[in-house]
Amino acid sequence: MRFVRIQRVSAVAKHVSSMGSKSSAKTEMELAEGKKQSMFAALQNFMRWIPTSRKDIIASEQRLLTLIKTPYQQEQINIGSGPPGSKLRWFRSTSNEPRFINTITFEKNSAAAAETEVVEEEEVPTLVLVHGYGASQGFFFRNFDALATKFRVLAIDQLGWGASSRPDFTCKSTEETESWFIDSLEEWRKAKNLDNFILLGHSLGGYIAARYALKHPEHVKHLILVGPAGFSAESDRWIELKSTWKGVLANFIWESNVTPQAIIRGLGPFGPNLVRRYAGARFGTNASGTMLNEQESKLFSDYMFHTLAARASGELCLKYIFSLGAFARSPLLTSAPDWKVPTSFIYGVEDWMDFRGAEEARKRMNVPCEIIRVPQGGHFVMLDNAPGFDAAVTYACRNYLPGRSGFNLTGGISLV
Repeated sequence: MRFVRIQRVSAVAKHVSSMGSKSSAKTEMELAEGKKQSMFAALQNFMRWIPTSRKDIIASEQRLLTLIKTPYQQEQINIGSGPPGSKLRWFRSTSNEPRFINTITFEKNSAAAAETEVVEEEEVPTLVLVHGYGASQGFFFRNFDALATKFRVLAIDQLGWGASSRPDFTCKSTEETESWFIDSLEEWRKAKNLDNFILLGHSLGGYIAARYALKHPEHVKHLILVGPAGFSAESDRWIELKSTWKGVLANFIWESNVTPQAIIRGLGPFGPNLVRRYAGARFGTNASGTMLNEQESKLFSDYMFHTLAARASGELCLKYIFSLGAFARSPLLTSAPDWKVPTSFIYGVEDWMDFRGAEEARKRMNVPCEIIRVPQGGHFVMLDNAPGFDAAVTYACRNYLPGRSGFNLTGGISLV
């Protein structure tokens, strides 16, 4: 009997021990699962990390513009709103909130102009600056002071860029995407009551400026295209590259609309350092012309990061307007015979955009056209060689400025 009782006690002990072990194992599994879910949530938050806002962008813009001596006015121009399904293509969005275009205006700085020239009482021409892809109006910060001695300068962040509104990008075709930018620019023009102005566009902004001038030539008296996209024809080398596995992979990524901004956002807290290193290399040690100084580099890279890391919107236009290699799906060359606005092309000598596309366009145009090349300048010629760029713009606008016969190209700037 005693032996049986001991066996029973032993069995109970084993059962209790077994229950304890199972409970302990269950607790460990729950803890492990909880830790796994916590890590997954942290990773999701990391990938969604967007440490900026319109307020932050404007603050970084204001810090950058402390480098400018000319007084300016910063505005958020209301270009209206429309419900989902609006006939205006650029309104197509899940939001019906009003859209705003971030704008800075420099009135002509007559005091600065008087230091170098005789100020004549003539109408001051208005110069509108439109930035390119992955950029915003602050990319012209090295040019504002000089240009403001000759023009009333207005620089904008295009819809979906910089500190402008960033509505959902729902365009699904080249036509809709072009309308997103062209129609919003026209609504901005109406809100600012502008007419008969000089329109300057850089890179993608050059493509948009050209399309705008084709649609609304009555408002543009002169068009300046700086390293514009949309004129270069696809080369045999690119066609051959696309047939390789590398080309197929690159094209898949392009068509998937994976943007550089998405990568920066995906890097989370490592994003600012990547942008800082890029700006320091591209506009510093590897600059085509004059390097940014330490203060310029610090303020500019900070501004770049905030504009790039903000909510995705206009950046998603890329695959609809261009194919891999930045070749326009609707080439501007085919529209050259329809040009109605006198045009000046400006290229940095080291620009990767091929100026020969502009040469081909000039052959087909029926309006005055000139091609200006600026030394010590790459694709961002306005930053690489600011004095050369400013001189090229002034020369391009010579017919609208006082002393029309006194403008000459110097410093290695040439006509092609």
